[in-house]
Amino acid sequence: MNRTPLTLLGIETSCDETAAAVVRLRADGSGEILANVVRAQLDLHAAYGGVVPEIAARAHVDLLEPAINQAMAEAGLDFGDLDGVAAAAGPGLIGGVIVGLTTAKAIALGAGKPFVAVNHLEAHALSPGLTDDVHPPYLLLLVSGGHTQLVVVNDVGAYTRLGTTLDDALGEAFDKAAKLLGLGYPGGPEVERWAARGTANVPLPRPMMGRPEPHFSLAGLKTALRQEAMAREPLSEQDVADLCASFQEAVGDVVRDRVTRAMDLFEDLAPADTVLTLVAAGGVAANGALRTALGEVAAARGYRLVVPPPHLCTDNAAMIAWAGAQRLARGLTDDMGTPARARWPLDPDAAPALGAGVKA
Repeated sequence: MNRTPLTLLGIETSCDETAAAVVRLRADGSGEILANVVRAQLDLHAAYGGVVPEIAARAHVDLLEPAINQAMAEAGLDFGDLDGVAAAAGPGLIGGVIVGLTTAKAIALGAGKPFVAVNHLEAHALSPGLTDDVHPPYLLLLVSGGHTQLVVVNDVGAYTRLGTTLDDALGEAFDKAAKLLGLGYPGGPEVERWAARGTANVPLPRPMMGRPEPHFSLAGLKTALRQEAMAREPLSEQDVADLCASFQEAVGDVVRDRVTRAMDLFEDLAPADTVLTLVAAGGVAANGALRTALGEVAAARGYRLVVPPPHLCTDNAAMIAWAGAQRLARGLTDDMGTPARARWPLDPDAAPALGAGVKA
């Protein structure tokens, strides 16, 4: 593994954040963020209650070059000063991924620098190493708008999936819950804000609790929420707050149960001298109630809980640059023919989860 400092430009365009960052992997293995620029597109998608892929891709075309220029200026570097260029090559909305991937290839080719294609999920998985002294193996709860998985991070490029979602991802469930209650977008922060004003007094199911495989299923919880909301129409503000609090509490109970089961499996797989660490990453990891639930589980089982700061939980390019640097340090680079990928599992050898959809 290369132990000399490496400075990489990272580009992230897999969904609705247009992002560019410059990150340095120091010789001692620690990380430094030299610049981290994120240009959100929330105002473009809010009216639709979700991300519109074509709108997102067109916005990336307009926003990416200024974001890159800003990141390089903040870092005080020229392209020739870089050791490599990394971009999210998937999984994600294919039009957006193509924009970032093509741009990164052009910069790398023009500057004569190595190019690294980064799995967006791997970037989330490795992001705690950028801000905390975290080393594999550790247990990862990956929770985002498109993915909910429990994964053992064995090393860079080596992952064992323990559990996945059979239907909705956690972030998707929050967005849909917010939409059916008439709240704003993105749904996660809106549900959390309204839940703080409510009481968890609405009976909702806890799907999959007690199952031996640490999979998730959230579609039934979402349906139950809709039925409870319809039974209370017209909804008062207090009704909305109580429904949000009840939904968030149900999610917390499910996460506690599923993570506890994953801990059992992780401890069976990990070497005896492993420092027990639970990492939560992805946009939903910024949810305060979820962090509290994970903190309780970690404390009960003697785990160290690591959650990146909120600005590194949501999609960003610093994590892309960091993952790219980790791969480049191991001599892992990609050629200009590397394709954009709508799907890219962390553990391609994982057995399909019975009943799971394409997000597994």
